Amino acid sequence: MLNKLAMPLALVFFLAGCQTPAAPPEQIPPNTAPVAVCGSGDIMMQTTLWFGMNKPKGGVVSGSEWQQFVDSDVTPRFKDGLSVYDGKGQWLGEGGKLARENSKALMLIHQPDRASSDSINALRDIYKKRFEQESVMRVDSLVCVAF
Repeated sequence: MLNKLAMPLALVFFLAGCQTPAAPPEQIPPNTAPVAVCGSGDIMMQTTLWFGMNKPKGGVVSGSEWQQFVDSDVTPRFKDGLSVYDGKGQWLGEGGKLARENSKALMLIHQPDRASSDSINALRDIYKKRFEQESVMRVDSLVCVAF
């Protein structure tokens, strides 16, 4: 009799821990729900965008073209501040050809919300269209920020 009850009881205890994962909060972009715990400061999102500076039909995005993009498109969306770094990168293009080029890294610290994510994606779209780019890489990570 004890053996007949043991299996169903074990199954009940085993399945008791199973549940479907909770849906991420609506204000958080997909796959970026906060999980960090900060010892100090607040949980914020750090997004770095990587912009290639070569134009596909030849030439490069000039310093003045880049600055106009920052002044006209980036700053109005992220008035609290931003950082820009010069870089050199390489990547495999759509045709399977290795491309090496100068790049700009734009780092933004922002709230982990849909409005910020949408603004960032708008910047990516604007840059790709304006300078005929295949892509603008986006890297998101949670950070603890204190001022």
